[in-house]
Amino acid sequence: MKSFNYVKATTLEEASNILIENGAKATILNGGTDLLVRLRENLIQPEAIVDIKGIPELKDTYYDENTGLTIGAMTTMNGLGEIKEIQENYAFLADAAHTVGSLQIRNRATLTGNICNASPLADTATSLLVLEAKVNTYHAKNGRRSIAIHEFFTGPRTNTLEMGEIVTSITIPPTKGKGIYIKNARREEVDLSTVGVAVFKEDNGQFRIALGAVAATPIRAYKAEEIISNQEVTEDRIEQAAKVARETATPITDIRASKEYRSEMVEVMTRRAIKKLIEA
Repeated sequence: MKSFNYVKATTLEEASNILIENGAKATILNGGTDLLVRLRENLIQPEAIVDIKGIPELKDTYYDENTGLTIGAMTTMNGLGEIKEIQENYAFLADAAHTVGSLQIRNRATLTGNICNASPLADTATSLLVLEAKVNTYHAKNGRRSIAIHEFFTGPRTNTLEMGEIVTSITIPPTKGKGIYIKNARREEVDLSTVGVAVFKEDNGQFRIALGAVAATPIRAYKAEEIISNQEVTEDRIEQAAKVARETATPITDIRASKEYRSEMVEVMTRRAIKKLIEA
């Protein structure tokens, strides 16, 4: 492992300025579960690592009836399940987080880290997509902005963040409804997703469906949603929606599964998720 400068930032401005000054030679340390692996394997060789865990704002999690639930960037995967509003309204997001790695990893890995890595396999990304979450950021020179989650991912392991931009929190709008996340993997625990499906049904009858590990980024299946939204959800409509979701996916073959298997599982799992949700 190549030596690097370690900086423990105390403010967002300090952290952002260091990242701006060092450019691609600097990286952020938050949970560190992915970063440490990549360092050990020499996949990255940063000259500076900026530790943001000591910045107070990143620990703030709060609920506002107008804007919804804002989850601070320091919130861990296991920490999600301890948030009252998550337990009451978005339990399936905590369920998705619970499928990430081992207990030890979930005690350190953060929700923001999971999405900033921008892996097509990210378990929490599909749930955040159907919740239409927003990613809140800070940049020392450009200020703050909120990015719709469906605009955040730009490709495998790439996102829309600018050099020096730091994710401060994630906001989930105050939508009433219920959701579900199901995952297909080679093992039941501590394994990456082969296919992930999240479905959310608003109280007004609108459905949202998102797919993971079957495209360059996690994606919404908008046409499939239209088939079952705001009308009686019959067996025939569920079958149609599942088939259209399959057509939305553009999977690849890799060491985990073939593209044919993934396509089949998108249809099977979308059907299963919708049925489980409406029967709950």
